[in-house]
Amino acid sequence: MQIDIPDQELCGVDLTPEAVRLSIALDLYQDGKSTLGQAAKIAGLSVTQFLHELGRRRIAVNYGPEAFREDLETLQQFPA
Repeated sequence: MQIDIPDQELCGVDLTPEAVRLSIALDLYQDGKSTLGQAAKIAGLSVTQFLHELGRRRIAVNYGPEAFREDLETLQQFPA
């Protein structure tokens, strides 16, 4: 997808293409429209870097019931 915004529409707005990509990625992730990995790719960051941005902005990590079940199954494989 490519979006064209005429320069005159952004006159006086201090934005870089990287900042726009990050903002879009954060919004998509926060709204549940993308996964963590997808959002990181959209932002042009590693998953670790994207997680850091989430923390810096105090955005909660999406951690649903399915991920919780998978983690429980993994933990049950280890001795007590």
